[in-house]
Amino acid sequence: MDLSLHVEERTILKRIDWNLVMVILALNLVGLINLYSATHGPHSADIQPLFRNQIIWLSVGWGIFFLITFIDYQIVNRIAYLVYFLNLGAIVFVTFFGVVALGAQRWIDLGFFRYQPSETMKLAMIMVLAKTLQTRSSEGSGMGLRDLIWPLILLGAPFVLVVEQPDLGTGLLIAAISSTILLFMKIKRWILATAISAVIIAAPLAWNYALRDYQKARITNFLTPTNDPRGSGYNSIQSKIAVGSGKILGKGFRKGTQSQLEFLPERHTDFIYSVLSEEHGFIGSVTTLALFCMLFLIIIRIASTARDKFGALLTVGVLAYIFWHMFINMGMVIGLLPIVGVPLPLLSYGGSSMLTTMAGVGLISSVAYRRYLF
Repeated sequence: MDLSLHVEERTILKRIDWNLVMVILALNLVGLINLYSATHGPHSADIQPLFRNQIIWLSVGWGIFFLITFIDYQIVNRIAYLVYFLNLGAIVFVTFFGVVALGAQRWIDLGFFRYQPSETMKLAMIMVLAKTLQTRSSEGSGMGLRDLIWPLILLGAPFVLVVEQPDLGTGLLIAAISSTILLFMKIKRWILATAISAVIIAAPLAWNYALRDYQKARITNFLTPTNDPRGSGYNSIQSKIAVGSGKILGKGFRKGTQSQLEFLPERHTDFIYSVLSEEHGFIGSVTTLALFCMLFLIIIRIASTARDKFGALLTVGVLAYIFWHMFINMGMVIGLLPIVGVPLPLLSYGGSSMLTTMAGVGLISSVAYRRYLF
């Protein structure tokens, strides 16, 4: 009896994709090291508790990861629409009763932490699109207009609500993640060409009538940040100084002047990669980027061996979630993209972001756990 239990335990542990676990853990550790530095400078007494909070979020996140791993992901298939409409309802609630901070109304105050529904909406979109598209054929020339109507309605509702908060960055991320899933399923070429043409034609109209003044300022200051070095261009300039001053090996742990002397804004969230680059240099930056690349390769392998299309679509969706966050965050801190409020997944401080990301990779782990079960 004891022997059979021991064998069963070994089988359960063996089915977990430990390569996935180790890479995620490595990125978490990189994030904790840099968060400790960012929150323990000579003038950082007011934000030192954030490091302790992050450890709590990570502990809860890993609990969620393993819980989802051991739950059959087909349960998500059955509750995908419920999760989607609950998140949509939460976003509507935020529109009228949400907490206002930094000029935006994005949060629900739960007492012990502020919940941001637009973060979990990204994961809900992945679930509902995976459920909707699992019966579609990806063969031939791709999906036509009739196939795209319902997925685009599902995307359009949260996109409009989130942009109105206003949170254009998160809205565009929801659109980018959803578009990646749709492209994975293949779309007819003429539809893609029409969509690209429509975006190009609509860009001037969006600039004149849709974008708010501060959003326009982000774009103009991205192109010429020195026009307002102490105002709207400050974040970009300080971030690039931090990244460049790290050189090859960096200045050393807790020795980054930009972060320790508080020249670098939001150094524990949006600009955590700037802290890493300044203190650990090009070597630390590239090593972190290599860890993300390893993670993507592992996820692609899991998607290619998933036992059904729903599992493959879930995996591709979470891959898109992590990739676009990483791409935009790293792009903005080195000056290749405009400054937007996008955290670096698995590294930046934040409860909603961390728990959502860990739930997402938990779904990938669940798919990997069951890929050889028939």
